[in-house]
Amino acid sequence: MTHVPSTRTDQAAAPALAASVSVPERLGYRVKRVLLGPPLVSSQLHEEKLSKKTALGVLSSDCISSSAYGTEEMLIVLLGVFGLAGFHILAPMTAVILIILTLMTLSYREVVMVYTRAGGSYVVCRENFGYKTAQIAAVALLIDYIVTVAVQVAAAVAAITSTVHELSQYKVELCIVVILLLAYGNLRGIREAGKAFAFPTYFFFTSVTIVIVIGVVRELLGELPKYGTDRVIGGENQLPIHDQGHAIFSSLAIFYLLKAFANGGASLTGLEAISDGVSAFKSPAGPNARRTLGIMSAMLAFLVCGVGWLSMETHAAPFEGGSPTVISQVARAAFGNGGLGDTGFVVVQIATALILITGANTPFTGFPFLANFVAEDSFLPRQLTRRGHRLAFSNGIFILTLLSIALLVAGKANVDKLVPFYSLGVFTGFTLAGFGMAKYHTIHKEPGWQHKWWINASGGGLSLTIVLITAVVKFTEGAWLVLVLAPIMWLVLMRLNQQYRDEARALNLVTNALGKGASLPNYPRHVVLVLVDRLDLAVVRGLRYAGSLRPTDLRAVHISLDGDRAADLERSWIERGLGDRVPLEVVECADRRLIRAVAETAMSVVVGDRAEVTVLLPRRTFRRVSQRILHDRTADRIAGAMAKLPHVSATIVPFDTTLNEAQEQELERQRAKAKERPALSAEPVLAEDHPLRAVTAGKDADPGSELAAEPDENGVLPIAAVKWKQRVTIEGRIKIVQVGTTAGKSLEAQVFDSTGGMRLLFFGRTRIPGIEPGSMVRVTGTVGEYKGHLALANPRYELLPADAKSH
Repeated sequence: MTHVPSTRTDQAAAPALAASVSVPERLGYRVKRVLLGPPLVSSQLHEEKLSKKTALGVLSSDCISSSAYGTEEMLIVLLGVFGLAGFHILAPMTAVILIILTLMTLSYREVVMVYTRAGGSYVVCRENFGYKTAQIAAVALLIDYIVTVAVQVAAAVAAITSTVHELSQYKVELCIVVILLLAYGNLRGIREAGKAFAFPTYFFFTSVTIVIVIGVVRELLGELPKYGTDRVIGGENQLPIHDQGHAIFSSLAIFYLLKAFANGGASLTGLEAISDGVSAFKSPAGPNARRTLGIMSAMLAFLVCGVGWLSMETHAAPFEGGSPTVISQVARAAFGNGGLGDTGFVVVQIATALILITGANTPFTGFPFLANFVAEDSFLPRQLTRRGHRLAFSNGIFILTLLSIALLVAGKANVDKLVPFYSLGVFTGFTLAGFGMAKYHTIHKEPGWQHKWWINASGGGLSLTIVLITAVVKFTEGAWLVLVLAPIMWLVLMRLNQQYRDEARALNLVTNALGKGASLPNYPRHVVLVLVDRLDLAVVRGLRYAGSLRPTDLRAVHISLDGDRAADLERSWIERGLGDRVPLEVVECADRRLIRAVAETAMSVVVGDRAEVTVLLPRRTFRRVSQRILHDRTADRIAGAMAKLPHVSATIVPFDTTLNEAQEQELERQRAKAKERPALSAEPVLAEDHPLRAVTAGKDADPGSELAAEPDENGVLPIAAVKWKQRVTIEGRIKIVQVGTTAGKSLEAQVFDSTGGMRLLFFGRTRIPGIEPGSMVRVTGTVGEYKGHLALANPRYELLPADAKSH
């Protein structure tokens, strides 16, 4: 027969665990729930595996969208220096970009085959060069994500203002609105998966392909128009096209060619996205990611060539404010005017804006995840590892939002002013990934490793060359800021890691001291000292809590900084009859060193009474800032000082000064309701062979104790409806698991549904697979009692799907 341990000796009914006690929610949480929706539980966290077709649409939006502004960035430099000849220089310049694209694609094909986890170049660098060098990749990628949001959103708004020119004067405000909407959507928990996120990529590629095909046909027919060189559209002036007579190989001309080349490097941004998301591919992840990477690069090459050729043929030139864009001019030239032409033009602009916004959304997943990886390695604050209300890394999203908005405002939402920040971060990541894979091949020497080594080493070397070129030619245009901030950020990461390692070392010393065989003093007495500044409700609550700790000795302590105030406190203490229950000690503090006086008082008790001491600090909390600034944080400082003393602990007991009488009455009402249970019909029967004299469960069950409520179609009763000695089936979610109860070797779990909670006891076992917090279970057994609560001992159980709903 199954028994449930019990300590009952009276006839009072054992209550079920209180699961429905309603604690008033904070205003901030209520607002968060309205804005973001109900919270998601951890069991709802899963990663959707993507097919190659879907993954291509989802992961390539950042890369494919760069074709919308890469050509324009090269023309900004070329036309201003070489005049109309710049259109002809664009062709060989584009060819160089495509060669780099090919080499980077071959390099990353090796990355995705070896490293099938998320993390990209950070993981490659960490595994091959160590944690310190990996932080260079971390800094580069974090900067890259921030700039990606700014550039993509600025380009998306430029696509919008190219269609509606009147909005050009509000482009900064529009950019901020778009970023805030992206942040809001990600805080709600949107996921980069499925057809919804794949659609913009295919929509944009199809739209621009149609533009290229129509443009080629019209050029063959001699109908493709050419733009003039001094246009004004929507109040924006076309950039002046000068011909300063620079020989193509003169030193100054070479400088500008390199500058145009650095701008064109923006066309390769997002190429690493596949390597960052390899784990999202269906099995086999590596080969699928490799094929998808090749297709993505081919699509990008086609778009860059097509847009570049059409811009050269139509003389589509950049404008001073960035709008209309080159790609919009190409679309207008290809489609022409008229009803069909206007419709086609608008469709292309919508497709361009959609893919750019989708590309801007990618960092809202990548940045928080990368920050989480770096924080798990102890190089960033641990707060970045916490998931928020809807399972997103909310802190990372907030940081990314603020920094990208600041960058957009500083760059006035102009893509050209943001590109220098872009290329440095992107190609630094390419460099470290290439060299990291080269080292990997050197170490492992798999079949054909020499060929792979040359590919990755060449990719890393070429990327490093581009980083150096960009740093020089774009130095005065913003690259200097990255060159200054990146080393500072790296040093900050190193300092944070040192701090975490120091803390871990200190904790390890404590852990070792408590290890097996260690000899530590064990004081049997426990003295609680309640610090009292003045007698009020905060102190009363602190005294109540102190009493619940069942100390050997309980004392109230007042550190006297003012004799008159101490005398008033003593008088009030006696008048209210507190002296008969809790003695009040008044400690002199002539030098007014409050914290030292508390420390000396606590240590004198440790030494004199040979006792463990708990210093209990009542603290009044205030909701309004205007209230908080009127009060200091003395309790926190005292608690910090107590933590340094042996055998002394500090506990802060907060008291909300805004807790009103109605809330107190509601809590009392709930407390009384929880105690309302029908009396048992018989005295519990004790089993002599159980160490806790377990109560016999079920042998003498009273049929009359059955509830009138009928079980559901699965025979499941709500937990609040079960009674003593009743054979029941319940189901719910496990919230608490405790290993090793007072019954000895055992496992205790507390399962809750929407009506209440119940303990499950498994004797003779300390671990059961699946019986863990968050699991959904259905259990069957006879109700007994344990520690004053209804419980089931060794019940039959069935694990349910995580998304099953409890009653």
